[in-house]
Amino acid sequence: MKSLDLLKEEIKLKMSNDSAHDFDHIMRVYKNAKKICKTEKANQKLVLAAVLLHDIISYPKSDKRSKLSSIQSAEASKTILKKHGFTGDEIKIISDAIRDHSFSQNKVPQTLEGKILQDADRLDALGAVGIARVFAVGGAENRPFYNLDDPFCKKRSPDDQIWTLDHFYKKLLLLESKMNTKTGKTEAKKRTKILKDFLSDLKKEI
Repeated sequence: MKSLDLLKEEIKLKMSNDSAHDFDHIMRVYKNAKKICKTEKANQKLVLAAVLLHDIISYPKSDKRSKLSSIQSAEASKTILKKHGFTGDEIKIISDAIRDHSFSQNKVPQTLEGKILQDADRLDALGAVGIARVFAVGGAENRPFYNLDDPFCKKRSPDDQIWTLDHFYKKLLLLESKMNTKTGKTEAKKRTKILKDFLSDLKKEI
């Protein structure tokens, strides 16, 4: 796993200061992926390499290029992986996993390695850390917490480009049903309950 350690050091220097997609995010996804790999017959080295590189290019959510982040990260990963001695077949598996992992791409990865990356990344959007990330992004984009007339999207379609809380209804509460692996589904259920409890508590306060 020496190649992973070297890759990790390189990526640490390349990551942005975006608090929702920084090196700490990468390490949490790394931890999630290792846990999932324990129960899945995947190539852990390829999964973890994909984790390290999956956000190497990450545009702000308000940027029109945001949906291209995973595609461009996949392309950028190829040169880096080649430098670290990964084979052509390994690079294809890793870059495909990175290309297809994004929620905005609306794809189910074709390989188990890709499915694990997607699950591990989505788990970091859930639970307590998921709540923290939502409001970190909302603050960075100067968005109000919620729509005063309908905070919980009861009578309107969610628009998370305007209100932070809408991201729960636009994406986060949908993730549990989109998980690929048994371990991912089990953990997503626990973390989604944290989101629902938060929304319930918030409703009482506002």
